[in-house]
Amino acid sequence: APRGAAPAPRRVRGASRLSVRRAAAEPLGLGSLVPDTLREMETDEEFKLAKERLETEGQAALTREERARRRRALTGMNVPSFDAFVAERGVTPLRRKPTTILQVNIGLYCNQACSHCHVESSPLRKEEVMSAKTANRLIELMDNSNGSIKTLDITGGAPEMMEQFRPLVIAARKRGIEVIDRCNLTVLFEPGQEDLPEFLAGNGVKVVASLPCYSEENTDKQRGAGVFSRSIAALVELNRVGYGVKGTGLDLDLMYNPGGAFLPPSESKLTEAYRSELGETYGVQFSRLVTLTNMPIKRFADYLHREGKTEEYMRLLVENFNPAAAEGVMCRDLVSVSWDGRVFDCDFNQQLDMPMPRSFGKGGDEKNESAGLTVFDVESLDELTGTRLAVDNHCFGCTAGAGSSCSGATA
Repeated sequence: APRGAAPAPRRVRGASRLSVRRAAAEPLGLGSLVPDTLREMETDEEFKLAKERLETEGQAALTREERARRRRALTGMNVPSFDAFVAERGVTPLRRKPTTILQVNIGLYCNQACSHCHVESSPLRKEEVMSAKTANRLIELMDNSNGSIKTLDITGGAPEMMEQFRPLVIAARKRGIEVIDRCNLTVLFEPGQEDLPEFLAGNGVKVVASLPCYSEENTDKQRGAGVFSRSIAALVELNRVGYGVKGTGLDLDLMYNPGGAFLPPSESKLTEAYRSELGETYGVQFSRLVTLTNMPIKRFADYLHREGKTEEYMRLLVENFNPAAAEGVMCRDLVSVSWDGRVFDCDFNQQLDMPMPRSFGKGGDEKNESAGLTVFDVESLDELTGTRLAVDNHCFGCTAGAGSSCSGATA
């Protein structure tokens, strides 16, 4: 195991499980999580401080400050830029291969406000929502990419609550493109989502669900009070329509991310623990467990700074650098599109406002280079093949240990 990896969390026994079983048996009585999330955000000092700084300083200034902290930490270790670091270790040049995965963040609105969220989603993000015009352009790009796009990966926020979610799912499935729904599970109990399990199953959508721990205490600490019981109830509902059940063809993957400044345990060992705990205690089935390293950006970067752990965590990532993981980074064959139609190498670059340059598009306008490439600047994603990947010091998060990507370990 890589240095700094945490052991699998301990089982938590006790009366709290009775409440979870009751919630799973009566899912319709759970109701919306939004009021609870908003109350937590109003009383949580960290959220209040972050909101105040965002309003007074602006997102761009906070992102620059965050990057500077990472750079100072690496300078103290005599670590060069990520680009130079990987080149010195013989990694294949960081350039794009043909795009096979189109990942789309269709909106930042969410019924939760998780402490690890690199997108910083919450119920307050009501305006950052994808338009029909942008969604329709994505469908055109799928048609124009000569069959190279195999997967449409839809994320958010809570993507299912966005108006363009179902039209995009239906359009992609009609074209034989696999669809992944990155689901927070609790969304199943939001108003208007009563038929969501049936919709997903009916369209053969693969569900990748966030469940950072199989204990109620650890999950609620990271994702908010009451999230674990609702998540278990949602998994029971998904199992009911066939998700995670062998022979149905309906994949239900669970995603784990650490609850602190350490690397994920091995996927195989953690899978055994999840299957035992969720199966024996709640009767829940799933297809696969994937692990995701916490990226040192946004809310997790704020946590590291508050705890005085930025340098410690960056050192952990650098010391566990794995060339094989660098070869398998997801950005080589994935394109990430934001809710407003801008194009990025990955979802993390998207949140750091590092779009592909506009010159990558045919007839790119050098004068408006800072605005970044949009889906309206290219006729096909094939045009991006061979272009240079935008990297920075946060990329050490994807190349540490067994590697990290939206599909799990990469090495």
